[in-house]
Amino acid sequence: MKDLFGKAILDYQTNNSPEDIITETSISEEDEMSVAYLFRNYKQMPKTEQKALSLCKGRVLDVGCGAGSHSLYLQNEKKLDVTAIDISENAVEACKLRGIKVCRTINVLDLDNEKYDTIILLMNGTGIFGKLKNITQYLEKLKSLINPGGQILIDSSDIIYMFDEDEDGGKWIPTDTDYYGELTFTITYKGEKEEQFDWLYIDYNTMQNAAHANGLNCELILEGEHFDYLAKLSL
Repeated sequence: MKDLFGKAILDYQTNNSPEDIITETSISEEDEMSVAYLFRNYKQMPKTEQKALSLCKGRVLDVGCGAGSHSLYLQNEKKLDVTAIDISENAVEACKLRGIKVCRTINVLDLDNEKYDTIILLMNGTGIFGKLKNITQYLEKLKSLINPGGQILIDSSDIIYMFDEDEDGGKWIPTDTDYYGELTFTITYKGEKEEQFDWLYIDYNTMQNAAHANGLNCELILEGEHFDYLAKLSL
């Protein structure tokens, strides 16, 4: 793993000539993303993220924290006990430089014997599941990490709108995937290309069914402006 996403985050934090990240997916052309967006403050966040942060309580785990903007707000503004985790060493280094007190390089699947009142997975939090078949593994792990009365706040999008329609209004879905929300991402940063990685978008009904199948309640908290939503999972 070249960790180009993390490299871009650390470059931005340390003023090391950051450049835009070029992202490309299996269903979309190259797109430029400003690293500055990952460093946004509360006012610059979409409503789904603002809502998630307003619902956070108790001891919080921020999974896939990236540049740490959500953790920073919860720690400094809401005075909550936050643990930020990411698999990117560079991103975690940037989070520490930004002043996040508890930040670790670890995969959520490797966490054991820890309990939280709130777990957040934001900026398409379902992405880390990679493929639909992995959802049970992740939901079971997340479920094991919450205290009684705890909650998992996760956002995603229904990307069916990205597929072409035929004359009957049906959608052209590629047949080489089990589920239309399974994408392959490629990242390029400063001319260097990242290995491809799987990234999952889940429509709300599929999320709800998966939650129920794994013994979790699922509540639609908010729908965003662009086919996105925030869901709350609880015991």
